[in-house]
Amino acid sequence: MSAARSSSIDPIQLSGWRWASFLKEAISRLQAQAPEPYPIESTFLDKTDRGGSASRPFEATTQTWGCSTTKLRQVRAACVEAGNAASVLNLVMNPRTSYDLPFFGADLVTLPNGHLIALDLQPALKTDAAHTQAVWARLTPIFERWRAQLPGGGPIPEEAEPFFSPCFLWTRLPLGDEGDALIRDAVFPAYIEYLELYLDLVREAEPVAEERSQQLLDGQRRYTAYRAEKDPARGMLGRFHGSDWTERLIHDVLFDLD
Repeated sequence: MSAARSSSIDPIQLSGWRWASFLKEAISRLQAQAPEPYPIESTFLDKTDRGGSASRPFEATTQTWGCSTTKLRQVRAACVEAGNAASVLNLVMNPRTSYDLPFFGADLVTLPNGHLIALDLQPALKTDAAHTQAVWARLTPIFERWRAQLPGGGPIPEEAEPFFSPCFLWTRLPLGDEGDALIRDAVFPAYIEYLELYLDLVREAEPVAEERSQQLLDGQRRYTAYRAEKDPARGMLGRFHGSDWTERLIHDVLFDLD
């Protein structure tokens, strides 16, 4: 295994990558948490493949970046740039189970038919008020402010409900000037507010008892198993880089709790 360095992704190296400023902001804000490199096998740090037909060729690059802190077991980003086919940032912060914290999740996706944006502080124990009440009380005003400025993304599957908070900010935006303006004026500031609140919660978190830690671990395992099974990027990444590499990325990097 080769360790991922905090400099293993410089977002500007992904030519034309739409979401570079989002990742840069997260990395910058994490510096106050004294991050350490998170081990990621070298094959997943930076991979470029070419494919398609003679009339419709593509080149796709997928990079990953990871770190950890005293309270965050794994912070990792998966970044995809494939020209007109896709531009993606998937950023997840996984807390250590010795702290009663939700996950931070951001999915920022550009596809040929538009942008798909999802932001949330996702619970490990959704029905446990001790885990969620204080978080949602602080997140709800942020969510309501930005939800009013963005179109809804539509319903989510019933089976996904336990893994998303009531403050799940989910929108679909068109390509072009209208979508670009909403990304600049609403999506980016909403992302910053979700991120800042999450890092405030991390700073404030105190260690929990062993029994509580086990409950959180069980909840995190359910979340991780669901996300690995239902990862919506599986088909796209499989088309770009092959199914074997994609399955290893999903299970060994993106959702590696076990």
